Amino acid sequence: MSMDDLYAKPGHLVRRAQQIAVSIFMEECAPFDITPVQYAALVAIRENPGIDATRLSDLVAFDRSTLGNVLERLEAKGLIHRSGSPDDKRVKMLRLSREGGRRLREVEPAVMKVQQRLLAPLKPGDRRRFIVLLAELVELNNDASRVPLKIVSRR
Repeated sequence: MSMDDLYAKPGHLVRRAQQIAVSIFMEECAPFDITPVQYAALVAIRENPGIDATRLSDLVAFDRSTLGNVLERLEAKGLIHRSGSPDDKRVKMLRLSREGGRRLREVEPAVMKVQQRLLAPLKPGDRRRFIVLLAELVELNNDASRVPLKIVSRR
């Protein structure tokens, strides 16, 4: 296999696209001290107040053990509150703190800029097509993921 063959492989291209997306995110969102996974967790907690970590893991497709570290950092930053479930004290229910809600509102314009920068090199007509195809690829391969996305229904 030549380097040109490697560079044309879908897996290689997806990995590089992920690296680029994270790099742009970290650059645009640096003033907010937030990572892409922290952002996804905060959005999911905001949209699902009282969610537990296991359901959150399913919702953002991130492994439970690593997500535990993310939640510890979010709690240490004062962005979320964790409290015991009334039904099972071992289960921690997650809610955004007032600061977490404020941080999400503040970071949203930067996150939108990340998306714009990421797609800017494409022709306007190709941007939508790219998103549709990428979403289809991800959905059709979801079961092959180490941590498949599992949509959590609202209570």
